[in-house]
Amino acid sequence: MMNIVLFEPEIPANTGNIGRTCVATGTRLHLIEPLGFSLHEKQLARAGLDYWDKLDVTVYCDFEDFLLKNPGAKIYMATTKAKKLYTDVTYEPDCYLMFGPESRGIPEELLVEHQESCVRIPMWGEIRSLNLSNSAAIILYEALRQNGFEGMTLEGQLHRLSWKTESHGEERIK
Repeated sequence: MMNIVLFEPEIPANTGNIGRTCVATGTRLHLIEPLGFSLHEKQLARAGLDYWDKLDVTVYCDFEDFLLKNPGAKIYMATTKAKKLYTDVTYEPDCYLMFGPESRGIPEELLVEHQESCVRIPMWGEIRSLNLSNSAAIILYEALRQNGFEGMTLEGQLHRLSWKTESHGEERIK
């Protein structure tokens, strides 16, 4: 099972969106305090919709507590400061994808300690960063893709109509 780690998240809507993505992908969510909001905040529930109660979430008092309770965790740290692209690594099926607070990112002291597992999403120009929930989804789906989207639904179905099949065996959307 994949894991997303939010280090000191500040914006409840981002955490709610990430929580919903975690439920949709069978991913665990780990929150490292201090949080910039209450877990009972309306914005968090609104962004997570009715999925929040289905979320596998653990809260830790600090990064040391997280490490203590997840010994041997293979952690990939997402940062705009990384030298390696998120597509240039091989993600283990049970790895931890860590993201920092929206306003400042993961502290440089932690990045230096985990230099080999720091990854970045390429961006055009001098943009400071992407939205946290977008970044988490981008990297998570790459990790899931590399692991064959294990356990996930890979084909959708229409509700009222059915897909038309071409005579040469390929399916076509009508």
